[in-house]
Amino acid sequence: MSPDNAPTPAYVIDPAGGCPHALNARLRARGPVADVVLPGGVPGAVVLGHEALKEFLAHPDAAKDARHFPSLHDGTIPPNWPLRAFANAQGMHTSDGADHRRLRSLVGNAFTARQVERLRPRIEELTAGLLDDLGRAAAEGPDGVADLRTHFALPLPMSVICELLGVDPEHRGRLHHLSHTVIIATDTTPAEAMAAVRELVELMGTIAAARREKPGDDLTSALIAAREGDGDRLSEAELIGTMRLMLVAGHETTLNLISNAVRALCTHRDQLALVQESKATWSDVVDETLRWDGPVSWFPFRYPTRDLTVDGTVIPKGTPVLAGYTAAGRDEAFHGPDADRFDITRPTAARNLSFGHGAHYCVGAPLARLEAVIALEQLFTRFPDLELAVPEPELPHQHSFIGNSVESLPVRLARR
Repeated sequence: MSPDNAPTPAYVIDPAGGCPHALNARLRARGPVADVVLPGGVPGAVVLGHEALKEFLAHPDAAKDARHFPSLHDGTIPPNWPLRAFANAQGMHTSDGADHRRLRSLVGNAFTARQVERLRPRIEELTAGLLDDLGRAAAEGPDGVADLRTHFALPLPMSVICELLGVDPEHRGRLHHLSHTVIIATDTTPAEAMAAVRELVELMGTIAAARREKPGDDLTSALIAAREGDGDRLSEAELIGTMRLMLVAGHETTLNLISNAVRALCTHRDQLALVQESKATWSDVVDETLRWDGPVSWFPFRYPTRDLTVDGTVIPKGTPVLAGYTAAGRDEAFHGPDADRFDITRPTAARNLSFGHGAHYCVGAPLARLEAVIALEQLFTRFPDLELAVPEPELPHQHSFIGNSVESLPVRLARR
């Protein structure tokens, strides 16, 4: 038995991931920050408590640029490290200060509340069409069952972000596969991850070349125009990195958000009834889902530029730090002793950190919220008796410690 004052061993992250909530509770019980061992044997840390994470995300000495991660460059970490794609990506999500403000300004205008609201009619139109597809899939499926992720939760945000970026429909299936492999599926081999990164970069380059040849009223064309109008505004690597970020963040998180909200409502019919009886709103559902079962679990990376004390715990300079969004969402110290309970009337739900905090707050948050609200309202209006086709504990969880959802979501649209 270890002595009481022995240091707590670092948690070794399982690349296959799984449902994070029991693990989060165990680690949070030790403190707001935990030492971890990343895949590949790389030492790191995860921030788990709500207030600790809020402090860390906004801290001026917590950088996003991987030049503050010495082990990545000095030969300590091998070139084929599977998480290298996160650190090496170029874009506003891996930049700081003036560089971050420059890159964010190029896309920020497309995601203001006013601009996003202009997309409402198109999102409603897409949603209605996809619900028709879901109904047909259920009618044709065995025992009236259809996979809601495949037929609804995925194609809705994928269609919206691809239309915004000017991505032709024939590329969308492959883009989802590649982005899922690179960002979400953390159990892939280093060779698979590197091959997917290369193909994704090449495909984004192909898309950019098409928009360069034939510009349109889309975000990619606008980014290209900004680059070519003032050559130092956006490098080619930054262009591809920004497009990649918009694509991945613009559909993977919303896919998980919609899926998790449907699971929560199907297993908490009393909460669904509150909305159906106009005692709560679909926005309340979205807020509580983001808190209770957020779409992103532990997200890489930030790096302290000096030894940093966060809520009493020192994180050494240069440590790769994960943001523990699902852990912060169920922190009893902030959300109360019933933080494990799904409650869409919870006063603190809207203060969740699932879209980040500070300068790097998710630029696409208004779009994700709007898509989720429209999707849930139309789904349960069209199919008020929708239910899970298998017991919720039997749903296969994503093989990821980054993404947090299920691999499939079989549902019946009407009760038997």
